[in-house]
Amino acid sequence: MPKIFSLDIQPSGVAVVTFDRPPVNAVSEEVYLALRDVCDEVTASDARVMVLTAAEGSRAWCGGADLNEFMVLDGESRKARYALINECLPRLHGLDRPVIAAMNGHAVGVGMVIASFCDIRIAAEDAHFSCPEIDRGVVAGGGGFFSRLAMPEGLVREMLYTGRRFTAEELRASGFFNRIVPRNQVLAQAMALAGSIASKSLPALRANKVCALAAEEMTMMEAYKLSQQYASKLTAMGDSKEGIRAFLERREPQYSDA
Repeated sequence: MPKIFSLDIQPSGVAVVTFDRPPVNAVSEEVYLALRDVCDEVTASDARVMVLTAAEGSRAWCGGADLNEFMVLDGESRKARYALINECLPRLHGLDRPVIAAMNGHAVGVGMVIASFCDIRIAAEDAHFSCPEIDRGVVAGGGGFFSRLAMPEGLVREMLYTGRRFTAEELRASGFFNRIVPRNQVLAQAMALAGSIASKSLPALRANKVCALAAEEMTMMEAYKLSQQYASKLTAMGDSKEGIRAFLERREPQYSDA
């Protein structure tokens, strides 16, 4: 049986994770577990950046929750499902290196949540994006995540209360996407950006990601002081000296991740 998430760590340090659960990449309990596991694989690797994309031919980047599993749920089993989700999704959010969402298709429901956990989002201009939980008679869990990204509160609530589909263009001003491009350019642009990120020092990338995540729950000064702690440690490392030396010598740095 094909893996739900395939992992290809390229020599450049780019880890390409491909979501492949035909036809629409619906998220089942099995998907949550597979996402947790592939994130753990990336964490244990020397990859510098992760690109999350959908398999070619998928009808969606992520088509939302697998509703077939919901018909048998009651209150207690739904709580058990949430316990599983709460164990798995933080692995993506807390990944200690940059993650790029190469959104080469639609994102629905939990697909929007998964996208919100990525650092950078590149969207297909013909894709649609929605939080349709209201039309299933339940609560959309992503509202807080979108507000965390400083999306306009009125827009977030319109998404949650109406459940309607938004085009990429309608969401452009929200800041949710870094870029909106033709579908056939999404992965290429994500890989180019990932290649640029992968040229950096791994300890510096990890430190910057940790600080960025921590800043979400800190005051401005708390976050600044945490970044100072990490910067002080990195300053004593060889990669920091190499980066400065390369700049002064007008050449590309040769990092050793030390």
